[in-house]
Formats: sequence, C-alpha cells, structure tokens
Amino acid sequence: MTPGEIDATAALGALGATLAARLLLARRARLVADWLRRARRGEPAHNGELPGRGILAGIAHEAAAIARDLADARETAEQEARLRRLGDSLWTPERLRDHVRSALSGRPLVVVANREPYRHARRGGRVVVETPASGLVTGLEPLLRACGGTWIAHGDGNADFETTDEAGRLRVPPERPQYLLRRLRLPEDDARGFYEGFSNEGLWPLCHIAHTRPTFRASDWAAYRRVNEAFAEAVLSEIEGREEPCVLVQDYHFTLLPGLIKRRRPDARLALFWHIPWPNPEAFGICPWQKEILDGLLGADLIGFHTQYHCNNFLDTVDRFLEARVDRARFAVERGGRATIVRPFPISVDFSGTASPDAAARVRADRLSVLAETKADAVLVGVDRLDYTKGILERFRAVERFLERRPALAGRLTLVQIGAPSRGGLADYRDFADRVRAEAARINARFAGIAAPISLRTRHHSHDEIARYYRAADACLVTSLHDGMNLVAKEFVAARDDEDGVLILSRFAGAARELRDALIVNPYDLDEVAGAIETALTMPQIERAPRMARLRLQVRENNVYRWAADQISELSAVRLGARALARP
Repeated sequence: MTPGEIDATAALGALGATLAARLLLARRARLVADWLRRARRGEPAHNGELPGRGILAGIAHEAAAIARDLADARETAEQEARLRRLGDSLWTPERLRDHVRSALSGRPLVVVANREPYRHARRGGRVVVETPASGLVTGLEPLLRACGGTWIAHGDGNADFETTDEAGRLRVPPERPQYLLRRLRLPEDDARGFYEGFSNEGLWPLCHIAHTRPTFRASDWAAYRRVNEAFAEAVLSEIEGREEPCVLVQDYHFTLLPGLIKRRRPDARLALFWHIPWPNPEAFGICPWQKEILDGLLGADLIGFHTQYHCNNFLDTVDRFLEARVDRARFAVERGGRATIVRPFPISVDFSGTASPDAAARVRADRLSVLAETKADAVLVGVDRLDYTKGILERFRAVERFLERRPALAGRLTLVQIGAPSRGGLADYRDFADRVRAEAARINARFAGIAAPISLRTRHHSHDEIARYYRAADACLVTSLHDGMNLVAKEFVAARDDEDGVLILSRFAGAARELRDALIVNPYDLDEVAGAIETALTMPQIERAPRMARLRLQVRENNVYRWAADQISELSAVRLGARALARP
C-alpha cells in the first residue's frame, strides 16, 4: 500500500471513528434528553438509563441531581396542595383558634345569647351542673372553647348565682375552664314577658309557617325592650375601654340589641345570627313593631341566616317597610349613613373526625342493646324538643301509615321518639305535649304487639345517650314543618362513623339544601314519608354506605368551626362607617 493509500485509509478510519463517536455521543445525548424529559414530566426515569462514564458522565450526574430536586419539589408541592385541600375542607378547633386570633388581632370577642351553655340547679340538697338542650349552644360553644371570650346569657338556673362572683361571672366549662360566662339576673315579670311572651308567643310562630297564630301584647313588647336594654348595658360594661370589640348576637331574642350597642359604641364590630327562618314580608307585616325591630337589627354590621332564601326574605322585608337602600348585588342595606351586610352561614355540628376503627363493633353493641330494650327487629329514631314546628305528630302518623301498608311489621318496628320538654310555661306547648302523648298512646293501642310502634321518651337526654340511639337506628326521621336548619340531621350523620343508616329529611328544614343524599320528603304527605320509611328499611347496604359517606363528607367539610370562621372572617373584613357598601 502506497503512502497515499495509507493516509487515505487513516483519514477514512479517523472519519469513521469520528462519525461513530458522534453517533454514540448523539445517542447518549438523546438518552439524557429523553431521561430529563421524562423526569420533568414526572414519568418513571431510572438513573441506570443514564451514561455512567465518558464525556457525558458529568452532565448525567448533574441531570440526575436536577431530577432529584425536581422530584422533591414536585412531592413538596403535591403535599402542600393536599394539605391545602384538606385545610380548605377540614376546620378544627386549633385551626379556628389560630384563624380567630389572626382575624381579630387581639380584639375582644363577646357572644350574647338568651340560653346559657351551663346552668346550675339545686337537686336533692346539692348543686349540680346541667347542659341545656339547645342547637344554639351546640353551634356556639365550640367557638368559645376554641377561642376564649365572654358569653353573656340569662341566668335561669335556681342555683346559678350561688356559683358566680358579684357581677354574675364564672369560668366555664366546669371541668376545664376556657372562657367567661356572665349571667344576667332578670326580674321574673320581665323574663316571662321577654321570653315566653314576645319571643315565643310572638316572633317564634310569626317566623315559622306552622299554622300557629302569633300573639302580640304591648306588655310583652315593653318587657322585651327592657331586657334588650339590660343586655346592652352588660355588653357595654364588658367591652368598656377595649378598641373595636367583636360582638356576636344570637337569634330573635335580641332584635333591638345591635342598634342599642352601635349607638354608643360605633367602633364595635357587630354581627347578629338569626337561627330560625325569616318570613316573607306579608307574614312579617303582622308584627305591630316591625319598624323598630328592623331598625334594631340594622345596627349590626353583619346579619347571618342559614340559607340564601332567608337572606332574600329579609332584604324584601326591609325594602317593603323601611326607607333604605337595598343593594341586591352585594346583599347589603344602607340606612342612616351606615351599611349592614346580609349573608348565609349554614350552621353545623362539631365534626372533624373520621370513621373510628371500632365503629362497626360499637354500632353492633348499641344496636343489640336498643333492640333488646325495645323488643323490636327494626328501629327508627326521632330527636326533638316537644315543639309544634318539628312535625312530631305527622311523623307518628307516617309510622301508622307504614304499618297499615306493612301490617306484618306491627310489633316488630319501633320509632324511638326522644322529646325533650320545652317551654312548659306556655299553654300552646303544654297542649302540644299532651297531644303527642295521646297520639302515641292511640297508635300503640291500635298496633299492640311485642314492640310498641312509638316509644316516647319525654325527658332530657345527654349527647351520649342520644348518640347511642343514632348509632342503633336503621333510619333517623327529621320531619320539621319549618326549620332554619335542624342540627339533628347533622348530628345523626356525624354519629354514624360506621357509614351506615339512612336519613329521612323534611324539605322544609334548612339542612335539606345541603344534605342531598338524605331521603327528602314533604312531612305533610304521610304516604311519601311512609314510602321513605320502607325505602330506608329495604335499601341495600351497597347503596346506604355511599349515601352516608357523602353525607358525612358534607358535614365534615362544613362543620361548626367553618361556620364560626366564616362569620368571623366576614365581620373582620367589614369597613366600619358610612362607606361600607363601597367594599367589593
């Protein structure tokens, strides 16, 4: 081979080697690029696929490090997103406490309610602590337990003032004090005219479309005004010297209170939550003191109702009876140079847990004990105050209609009706309680058997006692004729940590707007309610469990802590003064 041929061969060899090296480099570069692309997308990418030696080894090493950083960042972001999603849905006492402290920035918190969370009574020569049955207490006490503050209420226990200081104050709960309770001592005549008279013979039937005529007396109205003024003095004394205090006024007992406080403390942030329905303007127009009530309410910076429907009714009522600017776009009212925001805040229960590991075993034990107690094969439960708005008589008659359809179940099915005594000083309530007892006796006599169709329990039950019946029941019946919310429906759902059982719910309860996986019924339609009972008793577990799981998720994500937090957030964001409606 000539020198020229040797040079040519060498050149060709060098060219081939160069081309081979470039091809190898390109292939390895593609491997690195493909690996990085998969890593960036979060697809599986193993380090063994990278070149471990050669000119790209250093680049591969750095690429692997970058990919690890990307994976760590992605995992951190996903974890933070999960926590945000959980945080958005799950409110706990701890989260509420932190939220309120941040929102209030050290401002004092005062809650005003007629009902006190703890009552002291003398029983058999000793003083005992009682927890009054009240949806309002159920909804509000977790807020005070979580955040502290002061609860101002009427002290109506016969030993209430044996346990307080001279100003009527004491720390509660008794077993672990977390907030201050201030009790007001009211003259007996004023207490009767305020509570039994104007509040519960006047406003209560006015706001509940339950076919009971409201009664309005001038003497009751005078007592109502005096009691609102007494509570205003108590609030003002508690917030004296404190800047921008936050006051949460509760319910129809205190329609005049926001205006009384605001006139003397315009810097106070005032919210009023209305726990019962608000009627349409035609119904509200019956009240002789409609304008005074609306003026008092509009002293609040924020008014809350359970549903948007009640907000709409309130705005319509203001528009009908007052000279005021109603801003329906922002749901606000401007009157007298200042504004009131109107919002829906559906109240809920203390439910932040998940299904417990021993739930099924506990439910089996409770169910066996309740079946043995009632001698029944199937159990329904109803939990109410003995109030004519709760649809108790209609519920009894629906059970009767069901047994007419399914006579073979007579003596085998029992409705356990827990009926807490209520407002026994009012003739309407005493008469209603007598009718409930008579109707239960009539139906039991008609379908006499091993198990009574109606097992009526007319005493106060503790939360633990009621939860036992919730867990044991095939179905819970909530058949309100008209209700702002009805927390029994949510309590039943929260108690069923076995994710079983069926909720039968009146469409006239505010809870029906949230708990869509319940069997929604018209309580006046006995055939429809009887059909719902049959559906509940025959519904296969494969359908019951998903329904209850969805109900529990709804109540869990919208628990009482979220209810309280939403109000505090809205109240703390309100601009005090005449330009409040300018708020976006």
